Amino acid sequence: MQFEITEQYIEELQQLIAEQKNDALLNLLKDVHYADIAEIIEDIEIEEAIYLIKLLESEVTSEVITELDEDTREKVLRGLSSKEIAEEISELDTDDAADIISELTNEQQEEVISHIEDLEHAKDIVDLLRYHEDTAGGLMAKELVKVNENWNVLTCVKEMRAQAEEVSRVHSIYVVDDNDILKGRLSLKDLLTTSTRSPIKDIFIKNVDSVNVNAEAEDVARIMQKYDLEAIPVVDEIGRLVGRITIDDIVDVIKDEAEKDYQMAAGISQDVEADDTIWELTKARLPWLVLALFGGFVSVSILGGFSTAMVKYKELFFFTPLIAAMAGNVGVQSSAIILQGLANDSLRGSLWSRLIKEVALSLLNGLVLAALLMSAGMYFLGFELKVGLTVAISLVSVIIIASIIGTFVPIILDKRGIDPALATGPFITTSNDIFGILIYFWIAKLILGF
Repeated sequence: MQFEITEQYIEELQQLIAEQKNDALLNLLKDVHYADIAEIIEDIEIEEAIYLIKLLESEVTSEVITELDEDTREKVLRGLSSKEIAEEISELDTDDAADIISELTNEQQEEVISHIEDLEHAKDIVDLLRYHEDTAGGLMAKELVKVNENWNVLTCVKEMRAQAEEVSRVHSIYVVDDNDILKGRLSLKDLLTTSTRSPIKDIFIKNVDSVNVNAEAEDVARIMQKYDLEAIPVVDEIGRLVGRITIDDIVDVIKDEAEKDYQMAAGISQDVEADDTIWELTKARLPWLVLALFGGFVSVSILGGFSTAMVKYKELFFFTPLIAAMAGNVGVQSSAIILQGLANDSLRGSLWSRLIKEVALSLLNGLVLAALLMSAGMYFLGFELKVGLTVAISLVSVIIIASIIGTFVPIILDKRGIDPALATGPFITTSNDIFGILIYFWIAKLILGF
């Protein structure tokens, strides 16, 4: 049964911490998963969290620290000495260790690394810190199992046993030459069913997907998703095997990217959370609100230019919010579909064929909606035919234009290396509101002749 963190459980834990009953605390947390302990730490005071971290074994708390929210982790690490942080780091795989150390100041990084007793582990961490966090090098871990193509099966098995002690999960066995150039991968089935004297070069699989250390994290995620990989080897500029990326790291990349795109679509310009300060939240939200305000001012200016029409055909005024809203909604729908296609790398065909498809789809949707609107306006509100036709034609035109903008703006931004998520939310809504009102009154002027 899944462990449940209740209010009573937290209160009991805090009481034991206050009374410093360490044996009772250890017994209370004995069978609790490290992810649940991390959740518990998020719910208690930071001083209590630090007390628990110092009390529990580093084998457990090292994993707990990786699960913590960045802000909470920063506060916890501030309460630990460099030596204590080093003890936690020593229990982690190199990729997780490098991620945590990268959050420290340069001075702290040097102090923590100097306290790591395993010099090889420290060297690997320092090597990973050279890479940007959003690249394959920044995601990879150094721990892996590799064998030389010139070994026989018996030697290979002996070496694998020694290497596997340092690897928490063995996803693949990689084959390299004398210069550590990646040559392929080894099937465990072939290894078990082949004579112990057989050379590895005769049985390994030569085709293996890999990524360069400088590949972008999103590209790595697409490759692993496309080929259903649990792990992928990372090579340097000359093809040497330098690490591997596992699926748990890619899940984090996908989650972070989804959160980022969601916030950008909602008109938030930087990564923020509900618990951030008012100033940080203001900086993230205000730029897009200013854009929306500017767009609204432009819309009002356009309406002011058609003030005479409002006097002569007051019915037009009632449909202005509807036209603007439909333009924004259609634009967001179109851009959301394109964003999904760009994220999944599933967009196929030429821009011309996509244009034809989008126009046809918009025309069909527009005609159905326009017919419903025209019928409702004339039947229930008693508008004359010319006004009904004006609104209907305007709605169809606005839907077509909005869908084209929503479709092609993300594609153009993506081709220019700009995050296409910018094309959703306030940007699309505001721009289509402006175009929608302009088209609406321009068509009304042509038909009604004011």
